[in-house]
Amino acid sequence: MNTWEPRKNLRCVELLRHFWDDVYLELQRQKKYFVPDRFEPGLSSYLEQRARQRQSLQQWEAQINSVGGVTKRILVRNRVDLEGPPKNFTYINDYKVGEGISVMNVAVGCNCTNCLEIPSGGCCPGASGHGFAYSQGGQVKVKPGKPIYECNNKCGCGPDCPNRVVQRGIQHTLCIFRTENGRGWGVRTSERIKKHSFIMEYLGEIITTEEAERRGQVYDRQGATYLFDLDYVEDEYTVDAAHYGNVSHFVNHSCKPNLQVYNVFIDNLDERLPRLAFFSNRGINAGEELTFDYNMQIDPIDMESTKMDNNFNMTGSPKKAAMTGSPKKHMRMECKCGTDNCRGYLF
Repeated sequence: MNTWEPRKNLRCVELLRHFWDDVYLELQRQKKYFVPDRFEPGLSSYLEQRARQRQSLQQWEAQINSVGGVTKRILVRNRVDLEGPPKNFTYINDYKVGEGISVMNVAVGCNCTNCLEIPSGGCCPGASGHGFAYSQGGQVKVKPGKPIYECNNKCGCGPDCPNRVVQRGIQHTLCIFRTENGRGWGVRTSERIKKHSFIMEYLGEIITTEEAERRGQVYDRQGATYLFDLDYVEDEYTVDAAHYGNVSHFVNHSCKPNLQVYNVFIDNLDERLPRLAFFSNRGINAGEELTFDYNMQIDPIDMESTKMDNNFNMTGSPKKAAMTGSPKKHMRMECKCGTDNCRGYLF
């Protein structure tokens, strides 16, 4: 590193690497192609801010991975601007149940010796009138719109049961990163992901539809929404990931997404409160951004089901009024996904 300091005294090789990485990144942004003999005050100030930012992001990354719910590590990277960890956001690894909402745990489970090959009474899926959702390798094989019933904490099978996929948590190394085209934070995979693999759950605070309407009007004025309807059978509850959530909080929209959402039931069989699980709808390469369609429609019974709640991008007009020809105008949010079939708007 061009220094006369003895090697034994250099215990900061990684720090030096970060320093010069920041120097070259900023010079490149300024379209300068040589390192000056002396750093200008502006560059020195930027380097100090980058060092503080990196420290705060490293602390946030450590906090995320200490929460649990992941087998592989969640990384955090920002090589675009000086934005630090999000404010007023708490990372969680399970639903946060809102006030006045009761979640009942299942009372019974299966007694299979081999849930995949010798399911007793159809195992947990059969008991609910549905087929086995996974292959031996853990890939989902049911069509979108069909529910998934996994084995629960009352079942006799062990943690390696092939009908325990979502409950094992995130199995791939993912990275929360700052996008370069103004879409804020995004999520990409650091390893190749097979088609139909489980990626993550959409977690947040479970609230009533009435509370979602109130919060949604606030989020609409802010130009963003993290509300996801739990309307598999009834539109009674919503997941709000604005202030409590996991890595899914940072997943961006795309009109050509590589993730598909499924309704999953594990320890709670109340059909009003499914878990929302993202599976890959194709093979995804390492370094590729993960996305889902905020306005996806998959349920063959209710085509309004399983999508981001767009009630609140309509100047306060509720969904039912909009579907019956409400004169309210849509406040459409611009889409920046950049795909060939981009709709041009999120909702």
